[in-house]
Amino acid sequence: MRSLQILLIALTTLAGCNKKSGTITTNMTDTTRTKPITGNSLTYLALGDSYTVGEAEPQAQSYPYQLIDSLNSKGINVSRPNVIATTGWTTQDLINAIATSGINGKKFDFVTLLIGVNDQYQHLSIDSYKQNFTTVLNEAIQFAGGDTSKVFVISIPDWGVTPFANGQDSVIYPEIMNFNAVNLSISKAAGVHYIDVTPVSRTALGDATMIAPDGLHFSGKMYAEWVKLLEPVVASTLKK
Repeated sequence: MRSLQILLIALTTLAGCNKKSGTITTNMTDTTRTKPITGNSLTYLALGDSYTVGEAEPQAQSYPYQLIDSLNSKGINVSRPNVIATTGWTTQDLINAIATSGINGKKFDFVTLLIGVNDQYQHLSIDSYKQNFTTVLNEAIQFAGGDTSKVFVISIPDWGVTPFANGQDSVIYPEIMNFNAVNLSISKAAGVHYIDVTPVSRTALGDATMIAPDGLHFSGKMYAEWVKLLEPVVASTLKK
């Protein structure tokens, strides 16, 4: 029991280190972009936690920024993402942050949502996750103007393959899949897009280039693999 308590304290400490604040950015110059925005551009809201922030990696390597760079390179003009995400956030934390974000009532051309790893991390109940994920997904749909085709849910990746998990993937992975079963079911019922990045996240096992310097989160190289799955679906939807 004492060893478990020590592990949980270590996990909490690492998750809290170098936290990146949830941000809402509009009409700002972004020096991390590889290409400038010109003319009218689409708006993008990214909701999540450390995986959306790109914890322990440069901002430009996070999946929202890689996504807009990929879209822009294909002639789909997207402005700098509005990001509401912070390392360590649970679904309830995200709900609370949205409520105080100042963007309620605003509409975006598309929205991504990746949330739930910290619910699993903190051993919160599946029932509470089901309720909170439903709430935050409904909010995401509202931000997309009620258009479910403009909402893209991303599955929870498997952090059990990271060095920090210390070989406990046989325990962590089934728990994550239980949470993913919930977000998949709710996403399907709502009629939004669902992008399953969990299988590709597991390829980080034994591949240090897929892991961020902190040994817990994923690297920009891994996020690029997620974008390969996400971008074609987003591009197809935005071109309609």
